[in-house]
Amino acid sequence: MGSRVLHISEADLVRDVRTILQRVRTGTEVVVERDDQVVAVIRGAEPVRRKISECVAMLRADSTATIDSDFAKDVDAAIAAHREALEPPQWD
Repeated sequence: MGSRVLHISEADLVRDVRTILQRVRTGTEVVVERDDQVVAVIRGAEPVRRKISECVAMLRADSTATIDSDFAKDVDAAIAAHREALEPPQWD
């Protein structure tokens, strides 16, 4: 899917910020302009990514979690077990 870009004025942003943010949530990049000059670019936030070492550092001191020689296999198995497509439920 290609990137979608929407150019709007500051006034349009102020008038309907809720709708603009919904567009951002669904993948649209919004370029806000004033007198044909770019004032801001609004895009969805990047997901937080952490290294394993950072995750381990966040564990409580009394945690029993361990990273042993089978850790990578455990992660691969967890990923493989959840490969189904994420589809929202169809409500009546």
